[in-house]
Amino acid sequence: MKSVVIHSAKDLRIEDRPTEEPGAGQVEVRVAAGGICGSDLHYYNHGGFGSVRLKEPMVLGHEVAGHITRLGEGVTGLRVGQLVAVSPSRPCHRCAYCSESKHNQCLSMRFYGSAMPFPHIQGAFREVLVADAAQCAPADGLSVGEAAAAEPLAVGLHAVRRAGEILGKRVLVTGCGPIGLLCILVARRSGAAEIVATDLSDFTLRIARQNGADNTVNVGQTPERMVAYEANKGFFDLLFECTGVAQALAGGIAALRPGGTVVQLGLGGDMQIPVQTMTTKEIQFKGSFRFHEEFFTGVELMQRNLIDVKPLITHTVALDDSESGFRLASDRNQAVKVQILF
Repeated sequence: MKSVVIHSAKDLRIEDRPTEEPGAGQVEVRVAAGGICGSDLHYYNHGGFGSVRLKEPMVLGHEVAGHITRLGEGVTGLRVGQLVAVSPSRPCHRCAYCSESKHNQCLSMRFYGSAMPFPHIQGAFREVLVADAAQCAPADGLSVGEAAAAEPLAVGLHAVRRAGEILGKRVLVTGCGPIGLLCILVARRSGAAEIVATDLSDFTLRIARQNGADNTVNVGQTPERMVAYEANKGFFDLLFECTGVAQALAGGIAALRPGGTVVQLGLGGDMQIPVQTMTTKEIQFKGSFRFHEEFFTGVELMQRNLIDVKPLITHTVALDDSESGFRLASDRNQAVKVQILF
């Protein structure tokens, strides 16, 4: 079967990899669509991110959906031909953190397309995928593109869950890539009173305004517009930091009111933070990493038309043209979510 394999930075290949047999409790899925994620782009453009580096060839991808072609022994509640969104989250359910229901912190996590452990966890950008039935969320009524967007939506849902009460809050979102845009959608659904988004791209800021942001600021062209939000010790109650850039975090903290909360999603490697300002303003800092049960919630929200991810899917490419999709997804001035059609 054809698979999208990264060997090193800018060395992406379509290779033939062997298929697997579904075992007990597993299903075989013919992948229909897969979204190119920010971490996939880090592997493609830089060979990794932070201290995480490619040490061997790895199949990329963890945002996928497809149709079930075979059921393993004992599988119930799913059927051949059914469209499913496949969660890449595969915790062990046995370690100390799993026992505390902190499945995203699993000590033996097998998350598709991750070079964090070695040997690397091979990804899901392949024509045929064997998955545990427990990973599969029935996606009846959704398009394959919507179903494949369940993973980044789950990231946004987990971040909003980490933030706590949002009803009536003033929210700042730094970074309008797919995750930042999904945080806007979920925060609006959760009752945020006002949402302001920042980025360096007018294109993504326009998408942000069309999908729930009340105001946007291009901090590369008009950074002075953020000064007003810093007056009287700050304006916002909550910051979703989605860039992983120290400058964005520092600027966001300057615009937070005393007692405000930072939810850090962006992973750009270690960065300095303005600890003194955070201390004197009594700012709470919360990390937000991946997700688990939110994946199934996201699929249900899309099925009930409560969250619409379709406007964020700006481009699709064929499997054999995957590298052009990676180049396109790297251009923030014309693309948000690029998906590969298998």
